Amino acid sequence: MSMSNGEGRTGSERHHPSGPVAVAFAERIRALEAAVLSPRATLSYPARRAVPEPDCGLRTPFQRDRDRIVHSKAFRRLKHKTQVFVAPQGDHYRTRLTHTLEVTGVSRTVGRALRLNEDLVEAIGLGHDLGHPPFGHLGEDVLDRCLTERFGREFRHYEHSLRVVDRLERDGEGLNLCEPVRDGILNHSSRAAAPVTLEGKIVRLLDRVAYINHDIDDALRAGVIAVSDLPRDAIAALGDSGSQRIDTLIHDLVEHSEAAGDIVQGQGAEAAMNELRTFMFERVYLGPEARREHAKIEVVVRTLFDHYCEHPEMIPDSEGDTAQRVTDYIAGMTDRYCIRTFEALSVPVAFAP
Repeated sequence: MSMSNGEGRTGSERHHPSGPVAVAFAERIRALEAAVLSPRATLSYPARRAVPEPDCGLRTPFQRDRDRIVHSKAFRRLKHKTQVFVAPQGDHYRTRLTHTLEVTGVSRTVGRALRLNEDLVEAIGLGHDLGHPPFGHLGEDVLDRCLTERFGREFRHYEHSLRVVDRLERDGEGLNLCEPVRDGILNHSSRAAAPVTLEGKIVRLLDRVAYINHDIDDALRAGVIAVSDLPRDAIAALGDSGSQRIDTLIHDLVEHSEAAGDIVQGQGAEAAMNELRTFMFERVYLGPEARREHAKIEVVVRTLFDHYCEHPEMIPDSEGDTAQRVTDYIAGMTDRYCIRTFEALSVPVAFAP
């Protein structure tokens, strides 16, 4: 199972037909899933891909999707994309990559507890934010408004995540992921339609659980809020620390989901989590610090957007009309590359540090 090309798919994987080993492996996994998984779980076989491929003799289709995502360029760029705090001065703040790993970890815990397909949960969790632009949700908002004002289009990071895996990775070939993985990536946001699978619903809900709690931790570390500022009723219900709150929410989710045959929270836990989310929007995501950063990000993203709209020939290796090419290019940038590109356009060379 070589990964020599760094993108999760080798020449041997492309061209070798499915042999007895792959057939025997698939039969073993089918038997195992029939014995172990819930009747509501998504089965690993048959693989439903836009372009049919022979099965692997060592990995399930969802495991192959996981590897393709992890070995993608978009996944590697997540380490230099903002979660909440832009270019934080400290090594312990979350990035979009660490957020992705935290979401995937807690989602797998719930998936296993409910006897659902853990491989599918993992692939969706690792791929859900591949289309996020630089500077987190602030960058997403600016890019969306730029597109609307100039082209009458919208930008949604969850839709762009699907475009990344379908069209942009591997020089336009795409990753050819299985349909349940694509569905989970596209519908992981509460602004999108509900995922088709229970595994996708887990990632959608645990994404929120993870970001609310780790963003509280980062906001406390940054001094943006104090422990005494946190809503008392929500903290009393869920716990004093992030790990306690996540543990409480996961146990509640598993208990109520098992009883309901769906992915649901108890009313008390849901109300407490929503109270924390409202607090974070008011004090952190849309608070004074964020508004000050938003003004700077607005200048950077809008300057690049306007520049590349006027000079689309400067965008390397792209396809589509101008709006799509500019969107793909800017959304794919890391924070630091975006800032560096802005400085190259805006700062006279003689005065550059």
